[in-house]
Amino acid sequence: MRCPYCKQLDSRVIDSRGADDGNSIRRRRECTACGRRFTTYEVVEKMPLIVIKNDGRRVVFDHDKLLNGLIRSCDKRNIPTEQIVSLADEIERELRNTMDREVTTKAIGELVMEKLRNFDEVAYIRFASVYRKFADISMFKEELEELLRARTEKNS
Repeated sequence: MRCPYCKQLDSRVIDSRGADDGNSIRRRRECTACGRRFTTYEVVEKMPLIVIKNDGRRVVFDHDKLLNGLIRSCDKRNIPTEQIVSLADEIERELRNTMDREVTTKAIGELVMEKLRNFDEVAYIRFASVYRKFADISMFKEELEELLRARTEKNS
């Protein structure tokens, strides 16, 4: 690591500790040439996750877009923002852990629905109505019946 003061390349690590909720490492360093101390941060480089849209276009995954969709689904529900952000982080982490660098919007939508189903049933129905493009009340009814059937099986 180059010293920001004297520009020498040699420094030694004095202290290391986790920072940013464990997503980076804060290192306190000392230059072996001038003796001055400075702080560096080390983070894991993330490979871009590419989303394949329905029309075939490829765009970089946007965490904020995912989060905004979840927030809209949870609108007027008594769900703390921290839980919604945590859910978005969990979904993104699961997408990145597949080791695929490209993912379809369909795969993202299905994963979001799977997570929302266990997170909040009303938010799930709201998301499903937009994602599956419910055309009429019968489609809502079918989805609700499926949700009730799954809840009954779960409680049995």
